[in-house]
Formats: sequence, C-alpha cells, structure tokens
Amino acid sequence: MQLTRQTGNMMEKSLSSPRRCGLAAALLVALLGSACAAETTGEREGAHRDATRTVKERGAAGPGGPGGPGGSPADRAESVRESQALRAVAARKWGLDRTPLAAPPPPAVKPTITTRKGFEVEGGEYLPPVFTTVPVTERVVFLTIDDGTEKDPELLRMMSELQIPYSAFLSDYVINDNYGYFREMRDRGVALHNHTLNHRYMPGLSYSAQKREICGQQSNLDRLYGKRPPLFRPPYGNYNQDTLRAASACGVKAVPLWAAEAFPDHMEWREWDRDLHPGDIILTHFRGTEDWEGTMPDMIRQVMRTVTEKGYAVARLEDYV
Repeated sequence: MQLTRQTGNMMEKSLSSPRRCGLAAALLVALLGSACAAETTGEREGAHRDATRTVKERGAAGPGGPGGPGGSPADRAESVRESQALRAVAARKWGLDRTPLAAPPPPAVKPTITTRKGFEVEGGEYLPPVFTTVPVTERVVFLTIDDGTEKDPELLRMMSELQIPYSAFLSDYVINDNYGYFREMRDRGVALHNHTLNHRYMPGLSYSAQKREICGQQSNLDRLYGKRPPLFRPPYGNYNQDTLRAASACGVKAVPLWAAEAFPDHMEWREWDRDLHPGDIILTHFRGTEDWEGTMPDMIRQVMRTVTEKGYAVARLEDYV
C-alpha cells in the first residue's frame, strides 16, 4: 500500500420514554443472558436467532415492516435500540471489545463522485470516476472485499450478526468453484461487483482484451446473481484510459479504489497521516490461513476495532455511490 497521495496519471433525539428504554434494557439483559448461557457454537447461534426473531415479532422488522420506516418515530427509535442490543450480543460473541457503531441513515441524494486528483486519464471527464474516498461529512467508512478465493461460512454469519455492510468485488476464476457461496452472500444483502474474469494486469492488455475481461464478468454476474454491477475495481488498482473506456462500454458507472487495506494483524494506509477520514474506502480480500496469519473473522475483528476506536461506523457503499 502506497503511503502518499498519488500524483500524475495512474496507469498502472432518540426518544427517552422510560417504558421504551426499560424494554430495550430488558431485551439486552435477556440477550446477554442467552448468549452467556449458550455453551456451544450451535447453541450460541440458536440463541442469536431466537433473539433476532423476538425483536422482529416486537416490531423491529426491516423496511416497510411494523418497526421499519413505515412505523411511528417511537417504533423506529425502539427498533434502533433493539438492533444495537443485538449488535452488542454479537460483538461479545465474535470477540469485539466494543459494539460497532451504527451508521446514520443513507443520504436522500447521493453525493457527486469525481475522479481523485492525480488519478486522472486523458479524456477522463467522460469516463467513470476513479476515487478512494466518498465525499461525505459523516464519520462513515466503507468496507470492500476483493476476489473471492476464501469462502468462509463464518464470515457470512459474523457479518450478518454484527450487521456490518460490505461490498464484494469478484473475479470469476476464483469464484467459479462455488458460485453458491456468493449467492448466499447476495441473499444476505451484499452487493456483488466486478473485479474481472481472470484478474489480469489491465494496462498490459489491449482495449479489446480489457473489454472481454470486464464485460465477460458483467455478463457472468448478471446471469448468476441477477444484476449487472454498476461498480468495477481493476486488479491491483491499475488501469489506463482503455480500462475506463472498456468499463464504461460494459455499463460500469464508477471505479472505487481504496484509502486503506485491512489484514488480520494490521492496517495499511494510503495517506501519510496513516488514519481514517470520512468516506474512506477500506479494501481487504477473501483470504484464509494459507495466505494470512489469521482468518476472515480475524481480519474483520482488526477492521472493526480500528474503525470503532476511531469513532467511525461502516456504511453501505451502494447507498452513497
């Protein structure tokens, strides 16, 4: 991870009703008791599912449900408190010292995305923007995971229970042995995006070859998962004008790179201050113990400890881009 800003063309009023607060507190105590009493992994997961079901039955269902946006402000506030109670239980289960912060509601209007200075190509004003940070003022960051090599079921459970949004950028050559894993990921609300067919170094390919890599994966993801992705990330973060031209021709709207990269035991930073900033995009990969000194859940623990300690929440990239 380069530590400097790149220059030159880059080729390569919660409600305070005592009754409602008491209900939320009672729920949290009950949930903690359930989690502590569960001695095996299966029992813990069962306790978490039972708690989640209880919240939904009490009106904390998703959008449009009794406790979703269609409910009263009091219902919505209670839903938020109960959701955070579940998060607190999940954080304890998954070894986090602090409960992840909840992201604010998504913006009514998405911010305008432009290419980061120093990342331009000739004619780029007519091409998908390349960026490492979303222009926001809220203390939110975005988590993205690349390629698809490691297919750890614990990751799916962990992210769902912690309610952490993330986006996946997939390469066909490493997901084609288990497309079903990413179908389950999609069904859990994760957006699946394009990372090419074969993870080639794009500037080394002709325009037509780059277009095959990008459009081919667009078609694969549409066929497999029912949607042509609007976002594309070039392998290694390397691109040239032909890459962006091909991406545009394949229906890509934006090219998110990253401001930080996460590993199980550390973070790497693009900026000299080695810190997070509002709107930063965090990159990591689908990797396991064959490549890392840790697992996917270990990596998520590293990310969430860093993000939470710095006072940030993880938001859903697609709500902003």
